Amino acid sequence: DVQLVESGGGSVQAGGSLRLSCAVIRYTYTDGCLAWFRQAPGKEREWVAAIDSDGSTSYADSVKGRFTISQDNAKTTLYLQMDSLKPDDTAMYYCAADMGGYCGTAPDLYNYWGQGTQVTVS
Repeated sequence: DVQLVESGGGSVQAGGSLRLSCAVIRYTYTDGCLAWFRQAPGKEREWVAAIDSDGSTSYADSVKGRFTISQDNAKTTLYLQMDSLKPDDTAMYYCAADMGGYCGTAPDLYNYWGQGTQVTVS
């Protein structure tokens, strides 16, 4: 089955940077969408960024200009480069993948999820 494994979270001061990685294992949907979500305590899961099968990217307004989503050429690793971090970026960050079709922002459009990696900005 498909597996997503995140890494790279940690604690950083405001204004700093972190790079999250997500190993994408046994994902064979050639027209699928990969995305990053985040969830802070007491809040709903929030879409952060997505990349479709053509490499087109999209971002939530709250992170546009500060975060960059990308993947390696083999499409086996998804990245999220996070710069100019703010305390409001503190959350558990999740990698997600769908089975193809619309590359949307709603969590229920995605079929596969990683276990999450914690990002804390102080």
